[in-house]
Amino acid sequence: MDNKKINVSVLGATGYAGIELVRLLFNHENVENIAVSSVSSEGTNLNDMYKTLIGKEKFFLINQDEAIEKGDVIFSALPHGLSEEIAEKVIAKNKILIDIGADFRLTDEEDYKKYYGLEYKFKDLHKESIYGLPEFNREKIKDKKIIGNPGCYPTSIALGLYPLLSNGFVDTNCIICDSKSGVTGAGKGLSDTTHFPMCNENLSPYKIANHRHIPEIEETLSHFAGEKVKVTFVPTLLPVNRGILSTIYCDKKGDETLEEIHLKVKNFYKDEYFVDVLNLGDVANLKDVKYSNHCQISLHEDKRTNKLIVVSVIDNMVKGAAGQAIQNMNIVFGFDEKTGLELIAPAF
Repeated sequence: MDNKKINVSVLGATGYAGIELVRLLFNHENVENIAVSSVSSEGTNLNDMYKTLIGKEKFFLINQDEAIEKGDVIFSALPHGLSEEIAEKVIAKNKILIDIGADFRLTDEEDYKKYYGLEYKFKDLHKESIYGLPEFNREKIKDKKIIGNPGCYPTSIALGLYPLLSNGFVDTNCIICDSKSGVTGAGKGLSDTTHFPMCNENLSPYKIANHRHIPEIEETLSHFAGEKVKVTFVPTLLPVNRGILSTIYCDKKGDETLEEIHLKVKNFYKDEYFVDVLNLGDVANLKDVKYSNHCQISLHEDKRTNKLIVVSVIDNMVKGAAGQAIQNMNIVFGFDEKTGLELIAPAF
């Protein structure tokens, strides 16, 4: 067991992803101190905002520069457009930045301009960053100081399709991703669709075929396939707090049976602790991954239409955000990848 202790800092600690980081890091055996920062709440006590912290050590919100100074690794749980300048400061101090926002997820700046409306301010930093999907980039993550934590929707879709695309089991020209997310995925800021009367007892598709995660999804899937992949992506808001369920429809290629494909997918992920491929006949659902860093995948076939159907589920706040960020931290510092993340979903 690695007994090395590190200090961590969480920027944007009052947001949903930020407080989830604090919750998980608090029980991480290699984390000695946690510094927290929030521009909007500087000088206040995080414990007063989140009563789950009552009785724990005091988490006083300090300014960003002080938080960067205190941490060996800096988690930026901030909106897009704010992490580049932070990355410059972090790199100047030879520290690690794990960005939970979108600033370091895309390699194509034109996509960033189109979907996020901004340009890269520090272009050289992007050459030094890595996309932090551990199951795909684990070896590269080990040596990087800037890690772009994947988005929640892209994580569920990428893990569901990775073995299928890399083995050429599906047609890359016709992939439909129907993803449903809990309300925490929208962040703390309120909108008409996230007010209780609008989201309760309702399903709300939004940003149909125009969501910001589309270029990230397509870029990642294209790496898996070795060719350009385009998808139809429709997100829907679920009236639950957390979780993402992605149902992915693909045209089958080749002569492999569902049983043969299932066996290869099981073998593909056999050494991945956080990816569980269910037995044929079982169906992945949100309940079984809630509060955990696991992705569960079930495979199905519509023989009548020659479609392969993948159901992939994650907790959007854990494997889709804070948990995956900690998984990346564990990789960088050489800790057991499971450390702080061996959480089992509640049975009900």
